Amino acid sequence: MNTIKRYFTQHFTPSEGKLLLLMLLTPVTAFYLMQFAYSGSLPWDYPAGILLANYLCIGAVHFTLCALTNYIVLCCFLTHLLCFLWGTANYYVSLFRGTPILPWDFTALGTAAAVADSYQFSISRQMGISLILLALLFLLLRRRMKSGRFRPSKNRLRARAAYLCAIVACAYPVLQPNALETFGVRTDVWDQSGSYSKDGALAVFLRNTQFMSVEPPQDPSAQNVQRIAQQVAPVEPAVSTDTRPNIIAIMNESWADFESFGNLSLSESVTDFIDSLDNCIRGHCYTSVFGAGTSASEFEFLTGNSMAFLPSGSIPYQQYILEPSSSLASLLKENGYRTLAFHPGERTSWQRNQAYPLLGFDRFKCVEDMDVPITEEHGYVSDQSSFEQIIYEFEHKSPQERLFLFNVTIQNHGSYTVENYPAQVQLTDQPGRYPMAEQYLTLANKTDESFKLLVDYFSRQQQPTIILMFGDHQPSVEQEFLDKAYGVTQDQMTMEQYMGRYQTPFLIWANYPLPQTELPVSSLNFLGQHLLSLSGIRNSVYGDYLSGFEQQLPAFTFVGYMDTDGKAYSHLESNRYDHMIEDYRAFTYNNLFGAQQRCGSFFSRRSKCCRKQNPSDDFCCCAKVVRGVFCSFVILK
Repeated sequence: MNTIKRYFTQHFTPSEGKLLLLMLLTPVTAFYLMQFAYSGSLPWDYPAGILLANYLCIGAVHFTLCALTNYIVLCCFLTHLLCFLWGTANYYVSLFRGTPILPWDFTALGTAAAVADSYQFSISRQMGISLILLALLFLLLRRRMKSGRFRPSKNRLRARAAYLCAIVACAYPVLQPNALETFGVRTDVWDQSGSYSKDGALAVFLRNTQFMSVEPPQDPSAQNVQRIAQQVAPVEPAVSTDTRPNIIAIMNESWADFESFGNLSLSESVTDFIDSLDNCIRGHCYTSVFGAGTSASEFEFLTGNSMAFLPSGSIPYQQYILEPSSSLASLLKENGYRTLAFHPGERTSWQRNQAYPLLGFDRFKCVEDMDVPITEEHGYVSDQSSFEQIIYEFEHKSPQERLFLFNVTIQNHGSYTVENYPAQVQLTDQPGRYPMAEQYLTLANKTDESFKLLVDYFSRQQQPTIILMFGDHQPSVEQEFLDKAYGVTQDQMTMEQYMGRYQTPFLIWANYPLPQTELPVSSLNFLGQHLLSLSGIRNSVYGDYLSGFEQQLPAFTFVGYMDTDGKAYSHLESNRYDHMIEDYRAFTYNNLFGAQQRCGSFFSRRSKCCRKQNPSDDFCCCAKVVRGVFCSFVILK
């Protein structure tokens, strides 16, 4: 200790020593400020390892600023300000959607800006205290903002070398986030908010960047995919292939069925009309996201690919759909359908304007393209207007044309804190206790009423039409309400109960007779295959593979999966389904990332004669013997 003191006395003046101490302590106090602004955590809540990990992460920024400017006092304040802003931003994002900022969110800033006006930003207690602390720091340092430079009285070269060493030491865990695990920093993909609070909002964010690369299957080769495809049995559609109905798929924003858990008493049911429907197949499907992440649900439904094989929080439309890709739209287009996507929101949200054409949609309409009068519910285009636009599209197509219309609604989008929007549906035992939930339930009731408009219209039409409506995820409302609805708190949930957080309703209705099929449980990646089957459309090899997979694991999501006995499993455990899941991973990987190795014909239309052949060939051929000469042809890839 005396040696260190003697060294500093010889090389630094008292003023320089204070600046050096301020520079070294800044990442510590900035970390505590960031965590307090985010979650109200106090300094003694963090062990030494977590403190050191976040010190290095913050220090990489702080010491770089110091090296560039040499204004230690100014950099001290800027580092505290940046950490406060990061903690505050994560607080609001976590509050509104249930998860904090993830690395992929920076590719969706346009989408966030488009819906930001609907959220009410209020200052929490810990945020107010953080602002006061930040203001006090400014007052203490303001006089030395410009003069507080670090000018060592001896050996300037040694000081610059010290700057460089500090930056290099801090930069390593930033550039190699896996190294942060050494200090105890871990990610919890099912509870990102908890991870950010417990292990640090910046360190865990950096740990999440390791999920940006997609883990390949054990055998990503085309030969392996061909091996899997050889075992796929053709699946006959559930109705006549001559039906050729118009197909309407509605992904309803935040549409959930909290009543199905049996723990709520409401002033009125929010599914009265839907529950009264005949010739209807109902059930619950499992999603991979909660509270937000609509495009991930779209991706699973349209492609049959599972988010289970992609990084946590990734945005497929912006990261992976970068070239023409197979989907329900592309397959139906091959079957002679006109394909239209419609979303009454911003055109560029989730980069749908770029993704939809690559998925095979002929056209994409957004709110500015709507042809019907627009009404709103709590600041968003109503489901009634969305469904009236669907009717408009049907009435303005040619009689011979068959239409596939994919509608993503927006009425039920969060937040649920809009003032002067009356809650028409309340909890009878605790009215007014959960205003966000009651505002949401009122919106869900509007969905039920608006869907009647659609069913009444198509009931009168002669042209066969089938309608599927499903929810993309549950809403982010009061956690106490969710605990009440589920009948259990999150920390006490079994795996089966935890998957209940990712359960949404679906229904399939048609104006022609549907088979009496029970489909109580599914997941979004399988739901499209049922829609095709009930429309009389022959599926692709991949679609038939998914149908076979579903026979053993009817629900398969990023969160986990469920077998036919209703037992839920985590992806972190090994069991007898591992081989099946690895085959599914290989198929999905080939579909998304196969490039020159992609087995294109497995993901496109499969003709009747083609289905009798070996599906392992990349081009599906039929051969006829004509005077001893084989004549082969290739179907459309």
